[in-house]
Amino acid sequence: MNYNWDWRVFFKPTGIGNEIYLDWFVTGLGWTIALALSAWVIALLLGSLLGVMRTLPGRYAARIAGAYVELFRNVPLLVQLFVWYFIVPDWLPEPLEDWFKQDLHPAISAFISVTICLGLFTAARVCEQVRTGIQALPRGQAMAAYALGLSLPQVYRQVLLPQAFRIIIPPLTSEFLNVFKNSSVASLIGLMELLAQTKQTAEFTANLFEAFTLATLIYFTLNMGLMLFMRWVEKRVRVPGLIALGGK
Repeated sequence: MNYNWDWRVFFKPTGIGNEIYLDWFVTGLGWTIALALSAWVIALLLGSLLGVMRTLPGRYAARIAGAYVELFRNVPLLVQLFVWYFIVPDWLPEPLEDWFKQDLHPAISAFISVTICLGLFTAARVCEQVRTGIQALPRGQAMAAYALGLSLPQVYRQVLLPQAFRIIIPPLTSEFLNVFKNSSVASLIGLMELLAQTKQTAEFTANLFEAFTLATLIYFTLNMGLMLFMRWVEKRVRVPGLIALGGK
């Protein structure tokens, strides 16, 4: 294959104001990071709550959390995205619907829809990680906490969850990285995140290989940086001898 690489294309003007094509990638990366971090906050908070619910003594809370997990984990992410963007706004009260569809900038409305969708989708996966971490702890710890007079919320807050989160840092890291990679679905509803900016650059310049090579390097660097940071966090919070941490 005879292909002439031209890396200078990223520094050429786009013809829109004073922008160069590299600016599009910077803008797309900003949207990607904002989207992934916002969705992760939702996923971590809601997923932790659901994970606790799945381990509570009462059956009803566990069933509600279990139904949530089965629903969001077994419906494809793209289907959920289209539901949140095209259908859910029609169910809102008329003033709120008009505000969402007409008053908001299209990029902001798309951002909100993708953030909620990705956050709720990932929460189902985080829930299972939290549940597994809690159930991996010896039952004697909870029993000892009850014997000391701690209430149920105190047992979870002071005994179970601090240890469970130490155990599940590696799988949570994988879910965190998946949020960044799954954020690329936002391009399907017009949000100009990194993948959308990459495709737009490839179309405008006809430098397909350069555009997607740069996008690949950005995704790889971002995810590797996050993974190394989470490994550092894992080492900082590990408890020697705790299950699944391999501490000595």
